[in-house]
Amino acid sequence: MQIQVNCDNHIESSIRLEEWVRTTVESTLERYDEDLTRIEVHIRDENGDKPGPHDMRCQMEARPKGHQPISVTHKADTLDQAVDGAAVKLDHALEHLFGKLRTKRPGAPVINDAEQESVNPDALLQEEFLEKEQAKDTALLG
Repeated sequence: MQIQVNCDNHIESSIRLEEWVRTTVESTLERYDEDLTRIEVHIRDENGDKPGPHDMRCQMEARPKGHQPISVTHKADTLDQAVDGAAVKLDHALEHLFGKLRTKRPGAPVINDAEQESVNPDALLQEEFLEKEQAKDTALLG
């Protein structure tokens, strides 16, 4: 997984800052290492030189293999909080994406493609309808 860090003009980029961001992202998202090609991190000071609440913004965009990119943004008072918050949000978004792709209930039977094709929902509905009709006929005759 490649991690690319971008800073706006108001945040002084340094090797130390980039390494810290990479380490934070890697430690939070390490379980998705094989599923992601790249993560882009954009750090920005929303108000520039002026102080203000929630003026640090971190946007992270993950590129899952075979899927559309996922982007999250977190604003906070400090750069640390913004990066940590965005990493946690991205972790939750990726868990949601990959959670949809695997079986939600543990122990649920896994249906392979051959079994999937043999189960026809229309046939099941037709069978249920015929059973109800037969029950009605039996009730009328009996």
